[in-house]
Amino acid sequence: MEVHGGKLAAKALKQAGVECIFTLSGGHIMAIYDGCLDEGIKVIDVRHEQAAVHAADAWSRLNPGKIGCAVLTAGPGTTDGTTGVANAWRANSPILVIGGQGPFNNLRRGSLQEMDHVAVMKPITKWADTCYDTRRIPDYIELGIRHAVSGNPGPAFLEIPMDVLGGTVEEDTVRFPTMRPKPPVMMPDKEDVRRAVELLQTAKKPVMMAGTSVKWSNASATIQKFIEKTHIPTFVNGMGRGTVKPGTPELLNRVRRESLQTCDLFICAGVLLDFRLGYGRTIAADAKIIQLDIENELIGTNRSVDAAVVGNLNASFDMTMQCMEDSGDSMDHSAWRDQLIERENQLEAEFTARLDSDEVPIDPLRLCREIRDYVADKDMILIGDGGDIVAQAAKVLPVPAENGWMDPGPLGTLGVGMPFALAAQLAKPDKRVLIIYGDGSFGLNGFEYDTAVRFELPIVGIVGVDGLWGQMARPQAMTYGANRLVATRLNFTRYDKIVEAMGGHGEFCERPEEIGPALERAFASGKPALVNVVMRQDIGSGMKGSTYV
Repeated sequence: MEVHGGKLAAKALKQAGVECIFTLSGGHIMAIYDGCLDEGIKVIDVRHEQAAVHAADAWSRLNPGKIGCAVLTAGPGTTDGTTGVANAWRANSPILVIGGQGPFNNLRRGSLQEMDHVAVMKPITKWADTCYDTRRIPDYIELGIRHAVSGNPGPAFLEIPMDVLGGTVEEDTVRFPTMRPKPPVMMPDKEDVRRAVELLQTAKKPVMMAGTSVKWSNASATIQKFIEKTHIPTFVNGMGRGTVKPGTPELLNRVRRESLQTCDLFICAGVLLDFRLGYGRTIAADAKIIQLDIENELIGTNRSVDAAVVGNLNASFDMTMQCMEDSGDSMDHSAWRDQLIERENQLEAEFTARLDSDEVPIDPLRLCREIRDYVADKDMILIGDGGDIVAQAAKVLPVPAENGWMDPGPLGTLGVGMPFALAAQLAKPDKRVLIIYGDGSFGLNGFEYDTAVRFELPIVGIVGVDGLWGQMARPQAMTYGANRLVATRLNFTRYDKIVEAMGGHGEFCERPEEIGPALERAFASGKPALVNVVMRQDIGSGMKGSTYV
């Protein structure tokens, strides 16, 4: 039977386990849509290509062993998606992005929206290439997926020219390769593990941080056993949040800085020594370091380590515990843990006193407390999209479970909120999804509420409105003076009215006691909803206030 390249692409994606694609309509890629209809792949069309790629990113995060896929038209369609690709690159999220291109037979003749997409994508992907043969489209899709999920995961980009995608071939002449969206488990070297165990045996004040590679290694259960066996105080960052069970005594938060400065051994489990750890300077200078990660290239960046364990972190922790059993050393650090818990409780009590403000306009920490109180004991996915408000929320909101919290990651991209939520609600229809917005970030992809309305996805957002790019305004005021603020002010816009105009549900709050009931009504509405909360504006240098315009 003769079929066009779009049908081959869709069949290959189906065989790879792709359940939906995220896209914005474009002439260069229509053939893939036609194929998706045959294969039963959902086509989720958004309002901006950046949102399509962010949604694919979130799909991969929420579905281990499955790959998120975005399909972008040529030229501005692909360039609009580059921010999403870059975000997935820094977050190590395995996605496949398929981009359109002008007809191959018009290559370099200046066809509509023709440009060198591959050159744009190469620096921010694990693999980027073009398929010039209709029969080989499945080969190239498998190649892209294999690169995306292998080793330290990340995005792959496949360009398919319009005439290649629309070209027809006999289907029985096409090879459909075996798809492997789950990477093989790479085992660590046993001698490296033994060296790490030797350092553990001599440590008196060890501290561990679990990060993104714990998630991509599906190592949450094993790292939990390791923590319970050793009682090592543990912190989490990146996509490691939620991989350690809430309520685990060793899981700490407030005392992180102090413990890193006083520890004698730091276990870096799937965490890079990047800006989040002061490029390694946050850790005591005389502390030994054990680093476990998926690939050797991730080891020792910014600071050399004393033991390196390279491989799947699930396998690495399993082998570590086996070596501990063989040595007969129980390594019980509960006394050191209890010492840090005492300090943690002291800091927590001091912090809690700041959460009860009845101030109007509303204190941002009081807003976060109201969110915390509402989501307690609810099976919910929380998504952070903003600067100040997300930083504050991270101090207040516990992560309920693995994959219970998503934020952009180390690239710090704004605008991920609704795109991530679209994927979350589609992937986990039995869960409720809540986005925590800053008013600045809402402006980037807030129009994706239209997508949520069209697909009847009852996502709820709450936006803290202070009329300010707060993270920029404060250092600007400090550096140049509060009377010289430039490009940091926003209006106190009624974003709830915008969502209502798109067919969603809106709530407006000016007092802290209004927030909980507003969230209750928003979730009960059964519609995409937004709770608009007027917050205190903090600029510094004595300048506070809020004015609706």
